[in-house]
Amino acid sequence: MPQETASPQQRLVTLGLVLPPAPKPIGAYVPSLVLGRFLHCSGHLPLLPDGGLVKGRVGADLDVEAGRAAARQVALALLASVIAAVGSLDRVRRVVRVMGMVQCTPEFDQHPQVLNGCSELFAEVWGRDAGIGVRSAFGVASLPTGVAVEIEALFELAGE
Repeated sequence: MPQETASPQQRLVTLGLVLPPAPKPIGAYVPSLVLGRFLHCSGHLPLLPDGGLVKGRVGADLDVEAGRAAARQVALALLASVIAAVGSLDRVRRVVRVMGMVQCTPEFDQHPQVLNGCSELFAEVWGRDAGIGVRSAFGVASLPTGVAVEIEALFELAGE
């Protein structure tokens, strides 16, 4: 099936993407919440299919490409949460906002390049127009459990 006519859920299969299990909360919060036409996803971590996490500081333990791969892994965890919350990637009309934090050294300044790992995957799934929203990228001194990247997202849902 040509990618242009494939639905986002079909693209997931066509691209051969393997999703980790939908993350479970490890504190007093929910991973995702539907409010009206929007699905809000809490900060997600780079969760691997085996339940492990991508850890380390970009600029010290990881280079930009490894950081991008970690951000891509976070995107996969976000996709798993979308499916868990609304049943299918096809329910998403567009990505509205992505906000990502990169655990990095003080001199590291390529946060946007790291976050491209997430944004580019969303573009593969939903297409460039619907998969790329507004975005912020920050460098931080630490993240939960020492992970390399944490990303939260806001999605607009398609009407019933």
